[in-house]
This record gives sequence, C-alpha cells and structure tokens, in this order.
Amino acid sequence: MPAGQGSSAVPWWGVASALLANVLYSTGFVLEKRALAGLPALSTRQPVRVVVRLLSSPLWLAGSLALAAGFAAQLAVYRTLPLAAAQGLFVSGLVLLLLLSSVVLGERTSGRERQGIVAILVALALVIASLQGEGGRAVARTAPPATLLLIAVPSLAAGLLLYGSAERRARRRHRRPTAGVPYGVAVGLLYGVSSLAIKGVAGLLSPDDLPAAAGRLLRSPYPYLLLVTGAAGLVLSQTALQRCRASVIVPVCTTVTCVFTVVCGTVAFGEPLPADPLRRALRLGGTAVAVVVLLALPRHDPPAPTSPASPTRTPEPLHEGR
Repeated sequence: MPAGQGSSAVPWWGVASALLANVLYSTGFVLEKRALAGLPALSTRQPVRVVVRLLSSPLWLAGSLALAAGFAAQLAVYRTLPLAAAQGLFVSGLVLLLLLSSVVLGERTSGRERQGIVAILVALALVIASLQGEGGRAVARTAPPATLLLIAVPSLAAGLLLYGSAERRARRRHRRPTAGVPYGVAVGLLYGVSSLAIKGVAGLLSPDDLPAAAGRLLRSPYPYLLLVTGAAGLVLSQTALQRCRASVIVPVCTTVTCVFTVVCGTVAFGEPLPADPLRRALRLGGTAVAVVVLLALPRHDPPAPTSPASPTRTPEPLHEGR
C-alpha cells in the first residue's frame, strides 16, 4: 500500500520513544546475560527446559520485562517514524550496549571487532542517509500479506538452518570457541522478520476503535509471525547469549535485523528504491559494506591463556557451545 506522508519535522515523541527503547533493550540484554552466567548450560534440543530455567531466574525476568517495555516503545516508534529513520535511531543503542557490556559484564572486544563495529555503524549510516530528503519521512502502515509471507518464510528457514549449522560445528570436539557471529546472524534474521511484524501491528493498532483494530489484527499474518519469531527467538537467542559475548552477539544481531528491516521493509511496505543515483548507491553500498564486515568478523574467540601450572586448561563452559 502507498506510504502515508508525515510532517516535515520528525515528531519529538517518536525520537524519544526510540531512545527509550534503546535504553530498555540494552539494559534487558545485559541483565539477561548476567542471569545466564549463573544458570546451567542451555540446549536448543530441550526448549521446554530452557524456558523453565529462564523463568526460574528473577534477574532474567527483570531483563525480559525491560525488553518487553522496549517492545512497547518500539510500537510507538513505528507509528511515528519510517523504517529507515527508526532503524537509524535503534542502531545508536549499540554504543550504550557496548558500554554496559564492558562496565557490568567485564567483556572486552578485540581491536578487529571494534573496527568491525565502527564499519557496521558507518554502513548503517549510509543506508539511513539514502532515505533522507523528499519522501524520507513517509510512514507506511501495512504490507500485502502475500509479499510479507514471501519474504518472511524463506528468511525464517534460512535463520533456523544457519543456527543449526552453527550448532553442529560447535559440537565438534577440539573446536575453538565461537565468537558468536553465525548465531548473531541467524537470530538477526528471525528478529528482522519480527521487526516487520511489529511494524505491521503498529500500523493496524488504532486507539479510536480497539475492537475493529483487534479484528483486523487477528485476520493479518502479523501476530502469528510474532508468536513464531518470539518463541524461536527466545530459545535460540538465550542459548547463544549464554555461550558467547553480548558485545559480539547483540551488535551482529542488531546489524542483520536493521539491514533486513530496511531492505525487506522497502519491498514489503511498498517503499521503492530511490530514483536519485546517489541515494540509491548509498543504500545498496551500505548494505554491501555491512554484509562484508559481518563475513570478515572473527568466528572464534582467542584461546584462553594458560598458566605454567595448567598448560592444558580447557575453555570455560560459557563459550563451548555444547
């Protein structure tokens, strides 16, 4: 459907909601990571046990409540800002996430990873810049269900296959601990589909006539996509977050989600590529840079240092990916 036109100025409460969502999401991820460190090893082969163990942790519940509040703020953002502008604000939350990971979790990123994160931010800035100017603030409300499902179903399948492949490689004996990039990409695809569904839900919600809005929502694919991505994402993301550093998993996942949302949202919600050659080059070039950076990030953590007294020290269970 055609995108509706908004005012020339970005509504302040939309920007404020995006910044609030960043704080809530970053806080939620760090709290969950802190809680996961004290839980027994999670396995995607036992999803029910994963959920039971997560629900038994008060700290993890606090983190999940922060994420739920971030989801509510995200709904407000998508009703106010176009996908590209929203993703540009969301990705700025990576800075806060990295700061909290360092201060609260004691995680340290390598020089190569820091360079990759900077390059990712530049790539996303290029994508966002491509939608500025005339029509840059048009807000689409809904997407044709057939187009949405044509994008969502293969993307979900690709994410699950990639995660399964990473799991099989991680179970090999004597394999170096993974840094989490494949996990982050896989979960990012799931959350990219979820982001499109959230955008659709936000477009159908109407405070003026809630019963009619609820009926439209239930007849759409959006709530069912949210259920699938929410259930799968809960088990997969928490298992990956327990094994790998949040300072790697979350930026990679966020990058994939943002690029996926902007590129696929352009198709699903009827936002064409820019006619201007420079803006079109910025969008395609930024997407290509983000993909190349993801492929170049280290796939493994460096070996744990050993002391003379324990030359055969094994990696900690947190990073083994069993």
